[in-house]
This record gives sequence, structure tokens and C-alpha cells, in this order.
Amino acid sequence: MEIMDLLVKISELLKEKELKIATAESCTGGLIGHTLTNISGSSDYYDRGIISYSNRAKMELLGVPEELLKKYGAVSKEVAKAMAEGVRARSKVDIGISTTGIAGPTGGTKEKPVGLVYIGISTKDETVVEKFQFHGDRLENKNSTCKAALEMLLETLGEG
Repeated sequence: MEIMDLLVKISELLKEKELKIATAESCTGGLIGHTLTNISGSSDYYDRGIISYSNRAKMELLGVPEELLKKYGAVSKEVAKAMAEGVRARSKVDIGISTTGIAGPTGGTKEKPVGLVYIGISTKDETVVEKFQFHGDRLENKNSTCKAALEMLLETLGEG
């Protein structure tokens, strides 16, 4: 599904279900929030976006425990989960979305290569984190992460 089609469907469902969302973005640098607000009327459901690029921001703005960052690293399932839950709780919204990863072209390691991304979606009932391995350049990896997050959101809303 194309991005605009995803956005229209997500917008309709969020308005219909009267749900509010917030984003906590690291590797996407605000791209998901930017994309979600490309639909007129997005203020009905989009509450806020936090760009938590540094570990300090993850801890201070989202409540990610320092122990998680030390034990698993910023690019991990555990941190993506804490980010999604943190933005949902602190924003007092229905759904929190998080991204953490290595967009590239630098920063990758053998264990955590460029293009490795974790996306989290937190609701009052559960938090789901999915791992992705993208293979593009920096911008392609960011765009792929954004689209994957929107697809996960649509699935969370019962339409995926």
C-alpha cells in the first residue's frame, strides 16, 4: 500500500475510534510525525512527537531506564518497547509508536548492522516490537522505517 493510502486509512480509523497517538523517534528523526501530519485534520488524533536521538533524551523524555541502555544498547527490542510505552504513558494517549535503529551509512557493527531497526507500538493492552533489516542508503532506510511503522499502526488498528 502506498504511503498516502496508508495515511488516509489510518486517519479514518483513528478518528472513527477516537484514538490519540504520539511518536518517539530516534533513527527516523521525526519523519513519522511529519508524515502523519501530512493529512488535514491530523490534529484530531496526533498529539505529539518526541525526537529522542540521544540516550539522555530517551531517559529524560521517555523514562527509558539507563540499565536497559547499558545492557542492550539504544538499538534493541527492549529500548524500543520502553520508548513506545514511555511516550504513550507520558503523553496520556492511546497509542505510542517508537523507532530506534541504525540508518547509516556509518554506525553499524557486525552484531548491529546498518539498516537494523526496531519499531514499537504500545496500547493499553500490549506492546509489540518488530525487528527489521533494511538495505538502502540512509534516506531509504528512514523511509522504509516510516512505512513499516505506519503498516504496524494500521495492523494495530485492526486493518492490517
